[in-house]
Amino acid sequence: MDEAMDRTLDAVGPRLKRLRQHRDVTLAALAEETGISTSTLSRLEAGLRRPTLEQLLPLARAHGVTLDELVDAPPTGDPRIHLRPIPCGDGSVVLPLTRRPGGIQAYKFVLPTGSDDAAPELRTHEGYDWVYVLNGTLRLVLGEHDLVLRPGEAAEFDTRTPHWFGATGAGPVEFLSLIGKQGERTHVRALPAPGPAR
Repeated sequence: MDEAMDRTLDAVGPRLKRLRQHRDVTLAALAEETGISTSTLSRLEAGLRRPTLEQLLPLARAHGVTLDELVDAPPTGDPRIHLRPIPCGDGSVVLPLTRRPGGIQAYKFVLPTGSDDAAPELRTHEGYDWVYVLNGTLRLVLGEHDLVLRPGEAAEFDTRTPHWFGATGAGPVEFLSLIGKQGERTHVRALPAPGPAR
């Protein structure tokens, strides 16, 4: 048991460093955010010092992860996902629905009431997107197309096509988005795959 605990604690340092680098945050900025000195943070990341609970709590909060994720606790068999909403500056909220790296990522977006006169700022990036509207009305500008999607409607497209999402003046909108890397498309199956012939 002690060996397993030692291995778990020894792995925290590199994980802390990856999380900080993924957020593109300096040690000095993280020190200011957590109240932990820069030298202590450096020693924790290098594995020269074991973290205490008093250090792990503010670090987990700063990196937006649970303590279990921070120390890579063994799975408990609980399939529930504990959503951590990410508020954006424009009043919208993003809820990541997947935690595993790579592959298709799932998100729920909640956008506040928009303006029907808003001039969309189209953007492009690598990948493929599939969108499904849950509630409200979603305006999707996709290249030359200006579309309105209602609850139960979906769209899928290559994200190299200039695109923009927004709520309409009718009210807020909630939608699901599955985003995959380039060439990775969502597969929707309406019926179960046929079994082997008997």
